[in-house]
Parts: sequence; C-alpha cells; structure tokens
Amino acid sequence: MSQATPGSMGLASGSGQGSPIYVWLLALVAALGGLLFGYDTAVISGAIGFLRIHFDLDAAMMGWAAACALLGCAIGAGAAGMLSDRLGRKNVLVLSAIAFFVSALGTALPRSFTEFIVFRMIGGLGIGAASMSSPMYIAEISPARIRGRMVSINQFAIVSGMLIVYFVNYFIAGHGAAIDQPVVDAHVARDGATLDPQFARQFLARNAPKVGSAEIDRFIASAGPGLTSQAVVKFLADHKVNVEPIAVAVARWGIVSWNVDRGWRWMFGSGALPALVLLALLFLVPESPRFLTKQGKPDRALDVLTRVGGPEQARRELADIEDALALERGTLRELFQPGLRIVFVIGVTLAVLQQVTGINVFLYFAPEIFKRMGEGTDVALLQTVLVGAVNMLFTIIAIWTVDRLGRKPLMLIGFTGMGVALVAMGLAAYFERTELWVLLFILGYIACFALSVGPVTWVILSEIFPTKIRGRAMAIATVCLWVANFIVTQTFTIMDEDPWLVETFHRAFPFWLYAALCVVSVLFVWRLVPETKGKTLEEIERGWMA
Repeated sequence: MSQATPGSMGLASGSGQGSPIYVWLLALVAALGGLLFGYDTAVISGAIGFLRIHFDLDAAMMGWAAACALLGCAIGAGAAGMLSDRLGRKNVLVLSAIAFFVSALGTALPRSFTEFIVFRMIGGLGIGAASMSSPMYIAEISPARIRGRMVSINQFAIVSGMLIVYFVNYFIAGHGAAIDQPVVDAHVARDGATLDPQFARQFLARNAPKVGSAEIDRFIASAGPGLTSQAVVKFLADHKVNVEPIAVAVARWGIVSWNVDRGWRWMFGSGALPALVLLALLFLVPESPRFLTKQGKPDRALDVLTRVGGPEQARRELADIEDALALERGTLRELFQPGLRIVFVIGVTLAVLQQVTGINVFLYFAPEIFKRMGEGTDVALLQTVLVGAVNMLFTIIAIWTVDRLGRKPLMLIGFTGMGVALVAMGLAAYFERTELWVLLFILGYIACFALSVGPVTWVILSEIFPTKIRGRAMAIATVCLWVANFIVTQTFTIMDEDPWLVETFHRAFPFWLYAALCVVSVLFVWRLVPETKGKTLEEIERGWMA
C-alpha cells in the first residue's frame, strides 16, 4: 500500500476506492483560483467610473487602469508555465493566492495612480498564473469521462467571482450614495435647489463639449430662475450624455463623493478575503499525479489516482502517464516538430480568438456601457449584476453539456450566436437606440460566450498539449490570450471615444469589428479544432503523433 499523499488527508480518507466526491472537492479548491481570477478582473467594472474622477483620467488612462492588470496576467501566465513544470501546479496556485492578497490591499490604499497601477499588475501576475494552473491541475486530477465537466468548473468559478464582485460593487456604491445624499440635502436646504446660470453653463460645456454654446445659452434662458439640477440632467440625457443629479450637486458645492474618495477602495480591498480562503485550502490538497510522476514519485501519484478512480483504474492510468513521459524530451522545441506543430497553432489561435471577440469589453466596462444607454450608476450596476447572473447560469449549462455534446459543436454554436448579437448591438449603437431589446442582445451575447467559448476554450487548452511540457506550452497560449485581452481592453475606450469613429459609426465600430472576428472564429473551429470528448490525455497526445 502506498503512503498517503501529504496535504490530501484534509479532504478524503485513504480508502483506496475511487471517490467522485474527492475529485469534486479537489476541483473546487483549485477552482477558487478561477474565482479570484474572475473577482480581480471584474472588480474594475464598478470602480472605474469613480477611479476616473478620483485620478482625473482621460480615455487612454481609463483604458490603462483596466488593461494594466492584463500585462501582469501575460507575465504571470508565462512565469507560471515554467514554475508549474518545476515547482508543481499546486505551488503555483499558492503563489497566485499571495499575489491576489497583496494586490487587494495595495489597490485599496494607493497614494497615487502609479502605485495603483503597480499593485494592479501584481494582481495580474496572480490572475495569469491561476488562469493557467487551475484548469491544468483540474484536468490532470480528473478521470477522462468527466474531465470536460471538471475543467468547466473553473470557468464556473470565474463567472461566480465576477457575479460576487458585481454584487459587492453594487452594494458599496449604494452605501456611498446613501452617505452622499444627506450632505447634498443639507446644502440644498441652506442654498436652495436652483442653480446659478454661470455654473450651469460651465457644467454643461464640460460634460457635453459637442453641444454648442448657443444651444446651451438658449436652454439656460428658457429655464429662467427655476433652473434645477434635474433640468440640467434631462438636457444632457437628451444629448446622449448620462449624468446623475447628485453629480451636479457635487460639482456645485465641491463635495467629494464618498464613492470617489473611498468606495472604490473598498471594492478592491474586498478581494483580500477570498485570497486568504484559497491560500488556507490549498494546504489541504495533493499535487497533480502527473507532476508527481514526472518528479519520480510514482507511489504518491498512485495514491492520488487511487482516490480518484479506484486501484485498477489508477494502475492503468499511471502506466499511461509513465509511457507518455518516457516518449517526451520536455522541450518547447518539440511543439514545432511535425505532428505537434499544429497543436501549437490551434492552442494559441483559439486562446486569442476567445478574447478578440470582445467579451471582456462587456465584463470590464458594462456599467459605463449601460450608463451611455441612459441609465444611472445604480441601475447600471444592477444591470451588470444581471450580466453576471446570465454568465453564471449558462456556464452551469456548459458544465453539464461539454462531455455530452462535445467541445466542437458548443464552440460553433457560441461563436455564431455571439456574432449575431454583436451585429445587432452595432445596429442599435449606429441608430442610437436604447430600448430594452438592446439589453437582451447584450445578455444573449454573454449567454453564448458562457455556454461555449468561455469554458470550452480552457477545456481544450488543458487537454491538447503533451504532459511533460504541458505547463510551458499552455503558458504560451495563455500569455497570448492575455496579450490579446490587453489589446482589446486598451483599444476599446480609444475606439469608443475617437471623434471620427463616433461621428461616422455612432459607437458601433467596435461591435462590428468583434462580430467580424466571430466569423473568423467559426471558420477556424470548423476546419482545425479536433474533438477531444471522452479521450484520456494520453490518447489525445498519441493522436497528434499518429
């Protein structure tokens, strides 16, 4: 009888029988890395508006505030590939949890925008490492018959983290508004509710620079002595500019909004708690059996495999792992050999296509997009929660269908649906429509991504590379994914506020660009991506070498 794997006794007894519960518990702990991935990337969505005011950011710097973490992600994913092949998948997740914790505290307490960027990038290191290590660990711990479902749990954890932080942002922003309102009411009671015409003129010129001064003067003259913040807000809304009444009051009296001063800090700082939970639970799980075998510890690997699939299945799988390792030299050069070169192309291209179809534009900037549709901060954040809920619901559906329908059909359905929704959103933007049906297409786009492209991309990336260099090979694909994410995030705000593009396409251009890339994605998946449903990792590897 092999000895128990250190760190595994906290989750299951060494009965020697296969335990589905044991597999689920291991996957759930590893997936907490995915939860922090989602939490840390999506927290910016609720904070970016307040952050922009606090640090007085222009469009490019606003994009940088969101995108800087993604450079950290690319670096973290690249480093994690090497580290996971040397230190193990579990230890890389430990380093990720530490990076998440440091980043949460640092982004909550920066003294300057530069400090914020530095700590945001540290969080990106953790996100990048977890985005690669979590699905790889789960894939290597799971039986082939349920591996797709298990790896999809990581995507479920990612969207769960996003949904949780959307709620956190909503309640923090609501708390801040409740603090601000009595202060505004006190000023109104003292000075009255009407606005000074000169102040109103300056406020309108600053918030709606494209509206001519003559039109602003006519509006102020028509309002007369009864000019109020509500009238100013309505005038701006009529010109497709969303500003809330409380913002007028804050500008009028020089009040510093609680959300602008402190609210965004609490949003970022809240991530410290789940980081500590992940760090504690990681000490209760074993290392990946494939990594243990590669490190010359087959007895410990057999113990983990026995707990997962029972003694007979464990012996067969350990033999397959040892055979696969014996055939591999473990260098990245192997990926460019005949037979495996196509693996590299498929992995990298699929990772990039997941991002360039625009998903993170909606996950990072959803409140700002909803505000441009005429909603206030409160409603915009609430609609963002709805986006997170749809994301989670359809990810659950994906978990239960990926091992039944297969990877390839889901990907084709997803990219097609996303493309249709993006075309519709572009038309709505072009014709400046803000009705309910626009929200429905946004939710449809999110649903299609969550049903397929989101989870299935990670499933495929965790399956297709050879065992011995899986860490480094998957790292390359993941680095490319995060670089693509950075480019999309950084360029969206620039495209969305470029005067010529706005004048010509009415903010439809980004959506139509992402839709065109969905067409490319459908063609790529249809022609080149293989079906891996029901195959062991070793069977998939032998298929490339055939």
